[in-house]
Amino acid sequence: MTSWTAVCAMDDLLPELGAGAMVDGVQVALFRLADDRVLAIHQRDPYSGANVLSRGIIGSRGDVATVTSPMYKQVWNLATGECLDPVGKDPVDLRTCAVEVTGGQVRVSLG
Repeated sequence: MTSWTAVCAMDDLLPELGAGAMVDGVQVALFRLADDRVLAIHQRDPYSGANVLSRGIIGSRGDVATVTSPMYKQVWNLATGECLDPVGKDPVDLRTCAVEVTGGQVRVSLG
């Protein structure tokens, strides 16, 4: 059974910017894309160990939404967590979270 946690109103998320939230004791990074999809990943940057990914740079590679770490500039697929550019290091994927928007409320499940 999936456990959902309400984290914010959709209107609280600005398009193309990240926001941090705490879900069941885990820091997550939420991203509202230009098409109003909301994606979530764990906030911790696996290369620096810092909880900074909500401050990452939103971008794309083709039709794939990406986030670039503000620390060492690694790039990940926001939907899958796959590391697309490890910047000379071994690739480390991110954990993603399920997101649903219901009645204007954003809810997250750690899975």
